[in-house]
Amino acid sequence: MTTTETEHPQAGAAGETLAQRASRLFISVPPEAVLLAVLLAMGGWFWNSSEVFMTTINMRNVLLSVSVLGILAAPSTLLLISGNFDLSIASNAAMCGVAVAMVADGHSTALAIFVAVIAGLLAGALNGLLVSGLGIASIIVTLGTFQAYRGIARLMANGQTIRLRGEIDFITDRIVGIPTQVVLFIIITAITMFVVRYTRFGRAVYAIGSNLVAARLAGIRQRPTVFVLFLVSGVMAALAGLILASQLDAASPNAATGDELKVVAAVILGGASLSGGRGTIIGTLLGVLILGVLQNGLTLLSVTSFWRDVATGTVLIAAVGLDRVRVMLGGQ
Repeated sequence: MTTTETEHPQAGAAGETLAQRASRLFISVPPEAVLLAVLLAMGGWFWNSSEVFMTTINMRNVLLSVSVLGILAAPSTLLLISGNFDLSIASNAAMCGVAVAMVADGHSTALAIFVAVIAGLLAGALNGLLVSGLGIASIIVTLGTFQAYRGIARLMANGQTIRLRGEIDFITDRIVGIPTQVVLFIIITAITMFVVRYTRFGRAVYAIGSNLVAARLAGIRQRPTVFVLFLVSGVMAALAGLILASQLDAASPNAATGDELKVVAAVILGGASLSGGRGTIIGTLLGVLILGVLQNGLTLLSVTSFWRDVATGTVLIAAVGLDRVRVMLGGQ
């Protein structure tokens, strides 16, 4: 064997070692750290580009704009971790908003809110029954109810915007100087984080998404768990519908149109896997903030809504692509 022949395998081995080291370095970096760096870099760039960006009023506007998205993204994160989707959540929110406006006209505010929450709960229960009871894929079920709930909202409102006559302004009032909807967003995020990290239910959600067969062998009841997740998603949709109606002092059957895709984008951007079993609430929170800052910053720079949509779609594709790269390299 010549010297060249003996050195070639060593060079190949060295090359493989470098590649393996690079791969290990890439997958060892926490996704949350990458997202935080992206958020800070994006914020710095917009701050440098617009003197209005870092003002107190604008930061308040960012939080207000992401509060509804964050409330919807919390249950969606749990669903995606379990390997399921709820594409109907924004349509459900619009339907609940119309319901509260219709009932509030001539009835008490408490009754209107109660009806809206029940409507959201029933919508979530229907999704849960079809998915966990009949075993239909959640993406198919919620794609159907996504259209159905939006259609029901338009039928209820006769395609028109309904003025909100009840006193539901407390949802958009302030608590210790902080808008109530932002406080609700923070509380819901904190509760979801606690459930995911420190409860048996949260561990069951991860187990179901990671390996359904192993979860069953471990005694985890998959169907009731998924059903509860859809119930929670329905209640959060109702809360989002109340906030949207209170913000505009009116309920539109077209409210939150397209927000289901923004929710999916935020959750996937936050590190959740499309195949289930992975995701964090912190990651989703950062994903929500990134989308909010991106939309706000581009608006301040007078970028048209068409290009803002392009930017959001590009971020989603980049997030999914990064997720696939991490999976191929052995990341968890």
